Amino acid sequence: MLIVETIGRIRRERFVRGKSIKEIARELKLSRNTVRKVLRSEETSFAYERGVQPRPKLGLWTTELDRMLAANADKPARERLTLIRLFEELRALGYEGGYDAVRRYARTWSREHAGQTAAAFVPLSFAPGEAYQFDWSHEIVVMSGVTVTVKVAHMRLCHSRMFIARAYPRETQEMVFDAHERAFAFFKGACGRGIYDNMKTAVDTIFIGKDRLYNRRFLQMCSHHLVEPVACTPASGWEKGQVENQVGLVRERFFTPRLRVKNYEDLNALLADKCVAWAKTHAHPERPDTSVWAAFEEERPHLVPYRGKFDGFQALPASVSKTCLVRFDNNKYSVSAAAVGRPVEIHAYAERILIRQDGRSVAEHPRRFGRGETIYDPWHYVPVLTRKPGALRNGAPFRDWVLPGALERVRCRLSGSDDGDRQMVAILAAVLSDGLPAVEAACAEALAEGVCSADVILNILARRRDPPPIASIATPASLTLRCAPIADCSRYDALRRT
Repeated sequence: MLIVETIGRIRRERFVRGKSIKEIARELKLSRNTVRKVLRSEETSFAYERGVQPRPKLGLWTTELDRMLAANADKPARERLTLIRLFEELRALGYEGGYDAVRRYARTWSREHAGQTAAAFVPLSFAPGEAYQFDWSHEIVVMSGVTVTVKVAHMRLCHSRMFIARAYPRETQEMVFDAHERAFAFFKGACGRGIYDNMKTAVDTIFIGKDRLYNRRFLQMCSHHLVEPVACTPASGWEKGQVENQVGLVRERFFTPRLRVKNYEDLNALLADKCVAWAKTHAHPERPDTSVWAAFEEERPHLVPYRGKFDGFQALPASVSKTCLVRFDNNKYSVSAAAVGRPVEIHAYAERILIRQDGRSVAEHPRRFGRGETIYDPWHYVPVLTRKPGALRNGAPFRDWVLPGALERVRCRLSGSDDGDRQMVAILAAVLSDGLPAVEAACAEALAEGVCSADVILNILARRRDPPPIASIATPASLTLRCAPIADCSRYDALRRT
């Protein structure tokens, strides 16, 4: 096969130096026909192309292979089979040829069908305040010295390209609500339309076309913020391409190299600062003379005004064990002893757990995201102590329980007496009716007097209580005076001696 250097030398020897074809062929050790071909064609390079490709073994299977290649191209990218998998399926049907023939045929087939399978898109344009896009990503950070995979919620305004990212331990529904709440508060408004993928926390059922059965609580959140939700076609990420590109941008610019933080509060504060800094220093992709932050300031008046905080929780029914515990998300939380025996409803927020029964709160705890943890509130077990005061010493909820100063000193004083536990339980029970500040003040007064006894402390509490209001008695009609007496002090002068 002639290379371009040889072709160039043939042309120079002939047209510059004037040598004959015979001389050129002898010097370059080529045939005269080859030299004539180069000179007559005026080409500077030659490439061999086979006119007919013999396929002695694959020829009978081309129809089946065409069908398999076409079906594979129609599948989503994540579900497509590799060529080696297609080759194995063809061998299972009886093909006895090699893999290389299948690979060459598939390459030719791909070139011929490139116009049908190529991914081409139409650029989109959005009016100010028209729409935003939402998505999740998984990133790796070092939190308190431990490598952790965090879930990052991304929200992007389609017109100005302003975005906000916030990290969470989960992708649950309450995290979705909190991410929207934080984003809308940051933007000081919302868009008229929200574009989502078909995440399970928002979409319950996917119908044909764009019809969706949205989750009831998710619709409540959208209704509160006056947002119309729109779900993308499954496996069609280009319908929200802005936020898809944002995921890669945030991962490259914000999470590389790995961030080292103490907790989620520090991480989210850092992400918010990075988002604002990036927006102020980068130009809008369609308006090079305007920064993303300036475009956002122009779009802000067109947003739907912020409607206030939405009570974004995930409600779940639960039962209370005899040890006053409720299980949620692989952890246990204590509730008031009065709630034992009846079902409760857990309101799970992004950062706290609220447990309600019959419309009233029976417990509230900071949310934990570990596994197998038990979170106690010792005050939930004080009513049980009135029946079992001995549990104050070895009860799990009271282990490492640090009481306020005066109460803790009274507890230390009473621990040496025989009925110290019973007296301390009586004092703790008074907190449920009189409140912690009043009981602590009574304990401080008793200690100042040098007396440490439950009877004395309860007596001080009783004396400090406000006297009850005097009950008014209604006068019956039979005792009502018809003629009211008139006071006449001069009658007493008649009794004086003259």
